[in-house]
Amino acid sequence: MRIFKGIAASEGLAKGRALVHRNAASVAEKRHILADGVASELDTFKEAVHSAKTHLQEHNTSKISKESKDILETHLMMLDDPEYIGQIEAYITTNLVCSQWAIDSVTNEMVRLLEQSKDELLRERALDFKDVSLHLIDAVKGDGQRPLESLDEDVVLIADSLMPSELFSMDKTHILGISLDGGGRASHVAILVRAFNIPTVLATGTASRNVKDGDEIILDGSYGEVYVRPDLIVAQMLDERFALWQEHEAELKKMIDLPTEMTDGHTMLLKANIQTSIEVDAAKKSGASGVGLFRSEFLFMESVELPSEQRQFEAYKQVLEAVSPKPVTIRTIDIGGDKIVKGLGIDEKNPVLGWRAVRFCLSRKDIFIVQLRALLRASVYGKLQIMFPMISGIEELNAVLHLLAHVKEDCRNEQIPFDPDIKIGTMIEVPSAALCADILAKKVDFFSIGTNDLIQYTIAVDRGNEKIAYLYQPFHPGVLRLIQMIVEKAHQNNIPVSLCGEMASDPLCSVLLAGIGLDELSMGSQSLLQVRKILRSVSFEEARALAQQALEMDSYLTINTFIREWMHDRFDHFTTI
Repeated sequence: MRIFKGIAASEGLAKGRALVHRNAASVAEKRHILADGVASELDTFKEAVHSAKTHLQEHNTSKISKESKDILETHLMMLDDPEYIGQIEAYITTNLVCSQWAIDSVTNEMVRLLEQSKDELLRERALDFKDVSLHLIDAVKGDGQRPLESLDEDVVLIADSLMPSELFSMDKTHILGISLDGGGRASHVAILVRAFNIPTVLATGTASRNVKDGDEIILDGSYGEVYVRPDLIVAQMLDERFALWQEHEAELKKMIDLPTEMTDGHTMLLKANIQTSIEVDAAKKSGASGVGLFRSEFLFMESVELPSEQRQFEAYKQVLEAVSPKPVTIRTIDIGGDKIVKGLGIDEKNPVLGWRAVRFCLSRKDIFIVQLRALLRASVYGKLQIMFPMISGIEELNAVLHLLAHVKEDCRNEQIPFDPDIKIGTMIEVPSAALCADILAKKVDFFSIGTNDLIQYTIAVDRGNEKIAYLYQPFHPGVLRLIQMIVEKAHQNNIPVSLCGEMASDPLCSVLLAGIGLDELSMGSQSLLQVRKILRSVSFEEARALAQQALEMDSYLTINTFIREWMHDRFDHFTTI
């Protein structure tokens, strides 16, 4: 038996036989050519480019998600990139080598440079070039269908790497789970597996080199573990965990059409966080009461160039129509910090406290106005709510509201229809905004608390710094008191308040947050039904009593222990899975 530990990328358990898939096996031929064979080799390469484009365009016209199409469009743009194609042609001519060798060499150099970047998104972009190069090498070789596009039986896929195009073209009806040797949670693949709800573990190291086709596999996407050929005792333990998980999942599915109503009648709304339209289906299947956070910056981060007004309009329209009549809250561009868009000049020594989110938008009104116009145009196709991120005070809020009013007036003058009753909200994720919540509440229709940033700004801890990760504590008394303050000030001004940070997805936090008085929680779709089941099992009075006790404690260690014991006593089934 072997156990490979990695990153839990997509929750769930999978049990089945292994199918090993190695992209590294698609090795490029290394062959020198004669000088008089250069013209012929260049023709071969040009035919391969044409063939690769045709193959991608066939996928692009099939019934796949818009995000999948966006990725394919990116790959098509790479195949049209004169610099990339020109470098390969020059390598053939200069080094007198076959096209496969040139494709592999040029791509490897580009990948090497990208992987050295400090920007995680640029490092992940290296995967796109690998994907495109494999398409080109396959085309040169004359290889046809990728082996994952048609499967005859259910398997757990064990791969060294997986290209996005492989993932959305593979036969997902037979993929029980996925293990990848590498990868990160920000990658295309990680986003897609979560959207497809496939249990997945990333960064397992050498799993693909130590597993054989047909090996028995148990993959735990919740704990980030892959068990290969488990022995009898471990297999029995995992069988029990698997059976418990299946029973748990069956129980949760009963929650889909039920309201999030506590035992004494108090109700809360549970909504979904999404960053691509591909995640809408999962949100609907989880019984979400709408979308509480649509991260619009994804459109900018995944584009080779800034998305046009029309492209943004179509993306927003697609989500609004799919979720209608339930509401969709779209957050305006929240780039900067750890979310960098190439070419915009956001490269700072202290980006988390720098030129980001609304600060960027107000200084680049040309980009911001395009987004606001696209949002207004899309608003007639559903129930849109617009939310501004990282507002630190009334001055910034007034500035964005003034700009929105200006864009509305332009739309009226151009006779562009939009919903005149769009609700406008602001995120509260900066301590200054929390302390001024009573002032901000008079200007907007709702608040949404972004605890991911609120925690790091309140405790002054970089959540990406492993050396001080232990300080990033959602149960810190200062954090809980700020959340309570925000809720109180919002309710005093008769506006609802949601929470859309990772705390909302944590079942341990659900009763506490309800007791503090949150009106809505917005989370990843995979967590929604579990949170709903928990909240339907307790009364609002119990939740309030829990919150009151926690808020009187003086240490996150004490609060953490108290909450865990309280939850374990009542929800042993949840805490043992």
